[in-house]
Amino acid sequence: MTLKVSEIFYSLQGEGRFMGVPSVFLRTFGCNFSCRGFGMPKGELSVQADAIANNGIQYHSYEELPLVSTGCDSYASWHPKFKDLSPTIRINDLAAKILDLLPTKDWQGEHLVITGGEPLLGWQRNYPDLLSHTSMSKLKEITFETNGTQSLTPDFKSYLQNWGMRHGKDSITFSVSAKLSCSGEPAHLAIKPEVVCEYEEVGYAYLKFVISTEEDAEEAIETADIYRAAGFTGPVYLMPVGGVTDVYNLNCKRVADIALKNGLRYSDRLHLPLFGNSWGT
Repeated sequence: MTLKVSEIFYSLQGEGRFMGVPSVFLRTFGCNFSCRGFGMPKGELSVQADAIANNGIQYHSYEELPLVSTGCDSYASWHPKFKDLSPTIRINDLAAKILDLLPTKDWQGEHLVITGGEPLLGWQRNYPDLLSHTSMSKLKEITFETNGTQSLTPDFKSYLQNWGMRHGKDSITFSVSAKLSCSGEPAHLAIKPEVVCEYEEVGYAYLKFVISTEEDAEEAIETADIYRAAGFTGPVYLMPVGGVTDVYNLNCKRVADIALKNGLRYSDRLHLPLFGNSWGT
């Protein structure tokens, strides 16, 4: 078994439920969305990722890639022109790389965060081999950072249910970044409440909406109501848009105020003030 891996790094969780927790991040390659609308005037789409891709021959690693201020901030994890920067790694080698990133070379309470791209797109059959590897025996917490559109396969759902029985159901977290219209993705493809309700059957799930304006917040609240009507019970977070620090700084307090006004949770982007959203953080 193998996984196509865009990045693997050790850092602090910067968003959502476990902000500040030391974690190994496993970023898989591939996504069903491009989210070119983030940071753009309504109805317009970012071309920054394509402009970088058109000069892609000069880039030989993730660390060399420039950051973007609009569109998806992890564009290299899905853009086809950067697929060669994401190696296909055998599970045994990947498990060894993960363990080597830990400060003590063993799990001491750190979390594993599987992100993307969209980590539940096509890779579900490969995760049990990784999570069942002997080097993962002391791992107690897994988070899947997902856009909430990919149903669990029957085999993977069964595997996660068994994993949860051993470690506790809440030890499996689905951090669902459902895409609003500001992402540039259409609602009929992006909003799948039945999928997120399925995640709640095997773990703890929450919604996290990226916003910058009151209009975005109103849409987030209306969209959260759609999930509630379908049976979703988890919390709802608002998170400021901002792939780079200056854009984030313009939005974070405003979004926090909107969250307070509406009785919703606020999620920071901790990696931005700490690391400037550089690759591998």
